[in-house]
Amino acid sequence: MVKWNMRVIVTGGAGFIGSAFVRKLNLEGIDDILIVDELGTSDKWKNLRGLRFRDYWDKSELASSVLANHIDPVPDAIVHMGANSSTTERDADHLIENNYRYTQRLAEWAVERNFRFIYASSAATYGDGENGFSDEVPIETLMPLNMYGYSKQLFDLYAKRTGLAERIVGLKFFNVFGPNEYHKEGMVSHVYRGCQQILETGSIRLFRSYRDDYNDGDQKRDFIYVKDCADCLWWLLNHPSVNGLFNLGTGQARSWNDLAYGLFTALERPPRIEYIPMPEELQGRYQYFTEASMDKLAATGCPLPRYSLGEAIADYVRGYLYPTLRYLG
Repeated sequence: MVKWNMRVIVTGGAGFIGSAFVRKLNLEGIDDILIVDELGTSDKWKNLRGLRFRDYWDKSELASSVLANHIDPVPDAIVHMGANSSTTERDADHLIENNYRYTQRLAEWAVERNFRFIYASSAATYGDGENGFSDEVPIETLMPLNMYGYSKQLFDLYAKRTGLAERIVGLKFFNVFGPNEYHKEGMVSHVYRGCQQILETGSIRLFRSYRDDYNDGDQKRDFIYVKDCADCLWWLLNHPSVNGLFNLGTGQARSWNDLAYGLFTALERPPRIEYIPMPEELQGRYQYFTEASMDKLAATGCPLPRYSLGEAIADYVRGYLYPTLRYLG
C-alpha cells in the first residue's frame, strides 16, 4: 500500500491528466508532490490553482537533476504524464526528444533506484486499428498513423526490448475528456468544443464519413472521463507489484453522434447536428473505430471506469463547463 507520507513526482502535473491526478493525490491526503511541467504562455498554470504541492520545476530542471543524480528529497514514485500530446505535430525530432528520450531517461533512473514509475503511452500506437486494440498483441506489429503515436510506440518498444516493461507501468490512454483540458486549444476534446458550439450556435459540428460502412457521425471512439483515469493511476500507485503495458479506456466504443446527443441532453437543448467535411490532411490518417480491450487491466484487480459516457458528459458539462469554466482544485 502507498505510504501516507509518500513523495511523488508528477510530470505534466499542470496539464490535463497530470493535474487531475494531483487533485486525486490531494484528496487521498498526499501533498508532498513535485510538479514538473513547461508552462510557457498558455493558461495551463490555472490548473494548479487550488492544488497542494511541495514545489514546481520546469521539465529541463528535472532532466538536468536526473543526469546529475541530484534530487532531494528522494521520491517514492514518478508518474510521468508529461509529453507533447499533439497528434498533428510534424516536428519528429521534437517528438522523439520529448516523448521518447525524456521518458527513457526518467524510467531508467527510477528503475535503477527502485522508484515506482508509471508513464503515459497512447492508443495512437494502434494506428488504424486493423489489428484490433488488444494490449496483449505483440507491440512490434503496430503501425501508428502519425508521428505522435510513433514517438509513444518507440518507448513502448524500448521498454520491452530492455526488460524495463516488467518493472514499470505504461497506460495506453484512449479518448480522455474532462475538466482541466481548457488550455489544450486545438487538442481539446469534442465534449468541450461541442459544448461551446452548442452554447454559441445551438448546433454541433461533426465530421462526415468517407467510408461506406460508416454513416456521418457514426465513427466511434472509446471515450473515458479524466476522473476515471485519475482513479486508475491511484490504484496502480497502491499496487506496486502490478507492472506492464495496459489499455485505459472504458471498453465500449461510442459514436460521435452518441456524444453529441449526450451534450444536448446535458444542456437541455434540442439536438441539431451539422456534418462538415474532414480536412484532407486527416482523411488518410483518421481512426474510424477505437475500443480498448480492458481484460488485461481487469485481471490485475484494478477497478474499471465507473462513469458511463452520458454520466461523464453530464458531470463535466453541469459541474464544470456551464455556465462558466471550473477547474479541478
